[in-house]
Amino acid sequence: MAQTFISRVQFLLFNPDRRVAAASLAGLLLVVALLAASAVAVLGPLLAMAAGLGAVAAYLALRSPRWGLTFVILVACLLPFAAFPFRLGFKPTFLDAALAAFIFVWAAGLLTGRERRFVGSPMGLAVAVFLILALFAFALGAANARPSVTTIRRFAEIALGILLFFVVINVIRQQEDLEWAGRVLMLAGAGAALIGVALYVIPEAWTVRVFNALARFDYPGGYGALRYVEDDPENAMRAIGTAIDPNVFGGMLILFAGLLAPQVVASRPLFRRWLAVAMLGIAVLGLYLTYSRSAMLGLATAIAFVALLRYRKLLLVGAAGLVLLLLLPQAQEYVARFVAGIQGQDLATQMRFGEYRDALRLISRYPVFGVGFSGVPDIDLYLGVSSVYLLMAENMGVVGLLAFLAAMTIFFVMVLRTARTGISDDRREALLLGLSGALAGVLVSGVLDHYLFNLAYPHMVSLFWIYVGLAVATILLERAEATGRIGLSAKS
Repeated sequence: MAQTFISRVQFLLFNPDRRVAAASLAGLLLVVALLAASAVAVLGPLLAMAAGLGAVAAYLALRSPRWGLTFVILVACLLPFAAFPFRLGFKPTFLDAALAAFIFVWAAGLLTGRERRFVGSPMGLAVAVFLILALFAFALGAANARPSVTTIRRFAEIALGILLFFVVINVIRQQEDLEWAGRVLMLAGAGAALIGVALYVIPEAWTVRVFNALARFDYPGGYGALRYVEDDPENAMRAIGTAIDPNVFGGMLILFAGLLAPQVVASRPLFRRWLAVAMLGIAVLGLYLTYSRSAMLGLATAIAFVALLRYRKLLLVGAAGLVLLLLLPQAQEYVARFVAGIQGQDLATQMRFGEYRDALRLISRYPVFGVGFSGVPDIDLYLGVSSVYLLMAENMGVVGLLAFLAAMTIFFVMVLRTARTGISDDRREALLLGLSGALAGVLVSGVLDHYLFNLAYPHMVSLFWIYVGLAVATILLERAEATGRIGLSAKS
């Protein structure tokens, strides 16, 4: 029906009779103007503009899975916590809408037969087992504490985020789709980093005004939204962008800096080299300003992973960055905090050690399937620890943690085998190494942080599994082309 309506509108607007076309255009503009005026009168200019952009985004997302993936990435990077100004028993977020539209369009194509083939991939079973165990742990944990509406919604976002793996590898089947997704990720990441740096360098009062404006979409406002080293306003402010938490923002920038690093030295980058250098520079600067030591460690891991597999020049880039970090006077406080963290002398690290001890006590009591996501059965226990692996074991037990580690082991075996046999396309190679290097970085960072599997940060779960899906889709594309080349060679 919607398609028929659109076809009729197009017929009127592009009618050979110019009078009909002009009258149709005037009528359409009048309707749009009336709708816009009504929206401004009812919602106000800011909300009306957001509603208009949302309507356009919804139309594009429902027409093409490529646009659906684009909007998931943009929302996860730029407005991950924005919520609509109405309730449906809960306040739906922009991320909820983007995820639902993207997955719905793909599922509808599968059910209607438009998509005739479902790709599972070599690691599909491991991801499916992990998702099923998460669902089981959530149901089992509901006996410990009745989950609230917010907990149910957030867990649903986590489950949809994991499900993105299957959607991505089924949507990204052509080189053009892969390059499109890569460009969107790089631009969105650079945009997120630029926003974070801008909010850091402008006066604090201006930053607070920005967050007060975002408070209409359920963002925290006021000076309480700002973050400082050790939560002390006397210390340096930490960059948070629109990610609220500096460590989460740092983790997000690991993903984008790791993806961008190969573009700086690749023979055929997706963007002009100077632009790739500029985007990488702003991402690294934003990560530095978070003062997140785990994020800096993750970035070093990402660059080292890519450099050791293929692009040795990145070792020089990393060495130059390390020298600057050690020698610049402005970086000495950062270096001192890093050393203090390694030695376990600062308050934040000591608190982490306390969390680890408490987490291990919980895991020792409920080792198999954990305690779920909504609460704990014992009054002397609590959920939450600054390590994704310990948090996963708390929620899903050792069984769930092993399922995740098995999936990641399969993933990196696939990556290493593909890299060892060689990749025929330079752009595909740079994307695969950037995606897998970024994932290696956040997995190392996850030893000291929890954002990859935390109900409070569903956008990071979505981005993580989008990266895994894109990397696996890259490997599948390479294998398909290699099989075609072998078949062609055999025929000749």
